[in-house]
Amino acid sequence: MIQHDDDVPEEFVEALRDICMGLPDAYEEQAWVGTRWRVRGRTFAHVLTVVPDVEAAYARVVGADEEVTVVTFRAPAEELDALVAGGPPFFKARWGRDVVVLALVGDVDWTEVAELMTESYCLLAPKKLVALVRRPS
Repeated sequence: MIQHDDDVPEEFVEALRDICMGLPDAYEEQAWVGTRWRVRGRTFAHVLTVVPDVEAAYARVVGADEEVTVVTFRAPAEELDALVAGGPPFFKARWGRDVVVLALVGDVDWTEVAELMTESYCLLAPKKLVALVRRPS
């Protein structure tokens, strides 16, 4: 486990760690801000607390004028469109063609988050690792 000195609430990091570290060959590292989980050098989940004056690109995406914790992940086009069409807490990132931003506000559905992180991982991991994945029930 990596200890990070950032503003992400520990309960979010712990919940995401439990999900992401259960995936084959996934590893955790400190990002330029927040914490990210990767497979073979590719980031499939990144959690950070957006401070509007500092992480302006993230703040614009979620329309934040105060601090908010978000997790970014990858999604196939049809799923991305469906998530974003539903509106907040899902947003389309303004970078990357398949990046979704999820604001971790209110009652977070961690079962859904587990499914989304697993799908994100499967989009980036080699096929031999994807074959080892047990999908959330």
